[in-house]
Amino acid sequence: MIKQFLFNHFEVNCYAIVDEATRQCAIVDPAAEASYEDARLTQYIEDEGLTPIYILLTHAHVDHIAGLRAACRQYQLPVTMHPDGRKLLRQAAAYGSIMGFEVDNMSDIAVNEIGDNDILRIGETEVECRFVPGHCPGSMCYVLHNEKAVLTGDALFQLSIGRTDLPGGNYPTLIDHLQRRVMTLPDDYLVLPGHGPDSQIGQERKYNSFLV
Repeated sequence: MIKQFLFNHFEVNCYAIVDEATRQCAIVDPAAEASYEDARLTQYIEDEGLTPIYILLTHAHVDHIAGLRAACRQYQLPVTMHPDGRKLLRQAAAYGSIMGFEVDNMSDIAVNEIGDNDILRIGETEVECRFVPGHCPGSMCYVLHNEKAVLTGDALFQLSIGRTDLPGGNYPTLIDHLQRRVMTLPDDYLVLPGHGPDSQIGQERKYNSFLV
């Protein structure tokens, strides 16, 4: 099961991947900015009797990591991410000051590094990691074949793609990796993006002007 939350003034989609058999879960992009948002997430985990075993990042832009330190502290977990995103953790305070987030340098947070094609196990649920750079360094998508879903972060949105004009962005790289690592999924796979409404791979294959 995948539970969605909407957090902070950038309206980031945070997800909880829940293994219903074992009640283990992963928190994807802990973006809670305000204390009441953080409380929504922790209350859900408590009410559902869940045990977080991963804190995953699709990427480390500051709007997606606004609640990272609180989540790591609350559940005594490292952040699981691609190593190419470490620089963005170090730059969190600088980006935050520009984008209206009060966060500090996060380079001291323990990191569990993952790479392309790694498989994470949350109880009986398998999560396939796919490296999809181009929006920013270290960008990952997470495929849950049993759920027929892919969490795309800011790489792919409904009928759009992530911006590539920020530092580390590269348009040809993003398009290439989307075509090879995301659009090869079946049409009926649900697309769960980092912002905005969900979609399906088939819809994006037919109507996304960046990918047609």
